[in-house]
Amino acid sequence: MSKVQGGMKCVKYLLFVFNFIFWLSGLLVLAVGLWLRFDPDTVELLTGDNAPDTFFIAVYILLGAGGLMMLVGFFGCFGAVRESQCLLASFFACLLIIFGAEIAAGVFGFLNRDQIVEEVQKFYSSSVTSTTNVNGTAIAMIYHKTLNCCGGSTQDPNLCPEEEAEKKDCLTAIKDFFNEKLHIIGYIGIGIAGVMIIGMIFSMVLCCAIRNSREVI
Repeated sequence: MSKVQGGMKCVKYLLFVFNFIFWLSGLLVLAVGLWLRFDPDTVELLTGDNAPDTFFIAVYILLGAGGLMMLVGFFGCFGAVRESQCLLASFFACLLIIFGAEIAAGVFGFLNRDQIVEEVQKFYSSSVTSTTNVNGTAIAMIYHKTLNCCGGSTQDPNLCPEEEAEKKDCLTAIKDFFNEKLHIIGYIGIGIAGVMIIGMIFSMVLCCAIRNSREVI
């Protein structure tokens, strides 16, 4: 009986430590999501009428997952300390839901990766072709300044002076910029998914240990 209690206490402490790390991971995900949402370069590139919002949809999913992770991590710690089967089962269910959301977000990002880049490229190209419009010119100049690009993506010599002719083509620069951001989202999603699998295992082991110990008593 003492061995069972000792093993249960060990799993309980492991789950408590895991949940604290999980809570910190949620804080990190939330911070990265806020950075991606309010990153000055990203905001500038996606500001304006008819600007694509698909990229921000992925960021909002990341923000939601981070906030939910912090909440679930807190209740997971509480459930581990109280040795509550109900709280632990709820914790497992929440982890399963978040895991499903992470998979959905990953699939969404993977399937729409090229679409996000193409939408931003079209938005830039449309601003270049409408340079007679002050707003279009301003948007094109923002892209040139933020991405340090110009190159062969525009036909207006006023937007691409000769001294800037050697800069990277803006369509290529847009692709590189947003692929980097999307890779960050993908890596975070994969890392969090792995952490959640460990949490689900710990919660079920502790829940079974609590049930067995009560049956022995």
